[in-house]
Amino acid sequence: MAEARVIDHPAARAAFAWTPNRVRLATVIVAFLIWEGLSWSGLFYRDVVPSTFAVVRAVYAEIVSAEFYHHFLITFGEVGVGFVVGSLFGISAGILLGTHPFLRAAAEPYINAIGSTPKVIFLPILFLMFGIGVESKMAKGALSGFFPTVLSATSGILMINPVLIRVGESFNLTRRKMISMIYLPAMVNPIIVGLRLGLAIVIISVLIAELKFSQAGLGFQLAQYYEAFHIAPMYAMIIIIFAFAALANWGMTVLQDRANRYRNIDGTGSGAGSLSVT
Repeated sequence: MAEARVIDHPAARAAFAWTPNRVRLATVIVAFLIWEGLSWSGLFYRDVVPSTFAVVRAVYAEIVSAEFYHHFLITFGEVGVGFVVGSLFGISAGILLGTHPFLRAAAEPYINAIGSTPKVIFLPILFLMFGIGVESKMAKGALSGFFPTVLSATSGILMINPVLIRVGESFNLTRRKMISMIYLPAMVNPIIVGLRLGLAIVIISVLIAELKFSQAGLGFQLAQYYEAFHIAPMYAMIIIIFAFAALANWGMTVLQDRANRYRNIDGTGSGAGSLSVT
């Protein structure tokens, strides 16, 4: 009787190999099964761990509700304005500190100290200055987003190859041209890393402020559901906020990839734009 043999073909192994996408899908399936198991196990009060189907229905109810978009636009505006203002001031201050060692030595201890301080302690001051409306949330977002951006921009300046700076100086470039042709192209990656971190901190900062000190926004809506013990809508709001943050992070990833691709195509992978004397 002929012996049956299993052929170990590379194509067969590849068909069953774990890929990142398969791992992600498996993670979602396992999380779903665990959640459903906890929901029906009786280990928790039923409403504390609602069925995933109830949560999905709550998500759908939110996204078809006009009230949801009112709260979403408020949070989006607070995050957007806070992020843009904080980033602009952070990049500008980072360039200033990076190009002036004396200013950097004088300001660095204060920036490090305030940057490591929870920004929620500044809320009373911001409320006194801007009230409890959206303006104070924008200000808190800008304050929170400023510090990671200024630190990343300053580090980006310090990491520039000194040869590039000497080349710019040999061409007698003005400070404005040095910034636009030497510093900024070389700072793309550090700045985008700082912007990504800053955006995440701004989102967290705004939502924390909305949870207790707001009359509108996604954080306010989340707190309302919790206080009313509407658990499925509460989880739905958490999922929506998570999706919002994930989409923002994906946008920063796309921005970084395009910036790197542009630098490679432009031949400026070394970190500076092309120099020409006119």
